[in-house]
Amino acid sequence: MIEIENLTKAYWYRGHPKYIARNLNAFIPDGARVALMGRNGAGKSTMLSMIAGSINPDRGRIRLTGNMSWPIGLTGCIQTELTGAQNVKFIGRVYGVDTDELLDFVDDFAELGMNYHEPVWTYSSGMRARLNFGMSMGIHFDTYLIDEVTATGDAAFRGKSKKVFEDRMASSGLIMVSHSDGLMRSMCDSGAVLENGSITFYDDIEEALEVHNANLRGAGITNTAAELLE
Repeated sequence: MIEIENLTKAYWYRGHPKYIARNLNAFIPDGARVALMGRNGAGKSTMLSMIAGSINPDRGRIRLTGNMSWPIGLTGCIQTELTGAQNVKFIGRVYGVDTDELLDFVDDFAELGMNYHEPVWTYSSGMRARLNFGMSMGIHFDTYLIDEVTATGDAAFRGKSKKVFEDRMASSGLIMVSHSDGLMRSMCDSGAVLENGSITFYDDIEEALEVHNANLRGAGITNTAAELLE
């Protein structure tokens, strides 16, 4: 469960506040699969980070039940001076899971070979993505936060990633940010549209997509162009 109470968050730009959230109130039940939509710059990633607890709101609070992943797709949780294996150990201790089991899972899943024991700053972007995704899939979360995850690796690796992700989703909830209508349709059954500091929830994903795409058209942005913005 995620309960948002009187949430306010703003960034200052040229002396004026730009509101990501303004007195937001919302309730997301356990097991919900929600696509979080909004124009470029609306604050989708910031909202996910506030839910994850890595960014604090200016006012209000977010109450959670169950365990929540970090925003998968963002690699900010990875310390580049540490090796991949050391990052996995750190994450395992933070979330209170068996570090040996997590180390073995990520080693097998991410397919980093000897690079697993090399500093992450030496990794390619694809290797970092595999490490991040492997760590997140190695821990069973009640709710996964997904921020613009893109497929990486060859067809066999993408197939393996899809299989383990679908296995996790069989018993977990999801809040997803994506510019792909098709991906949101396949993974989510409801939607939330973030617009000018307000958020509106829709039980039907198609209704949410219709509103979101109308907002994009109103801003003169086509869906194809929106996919290229972030």
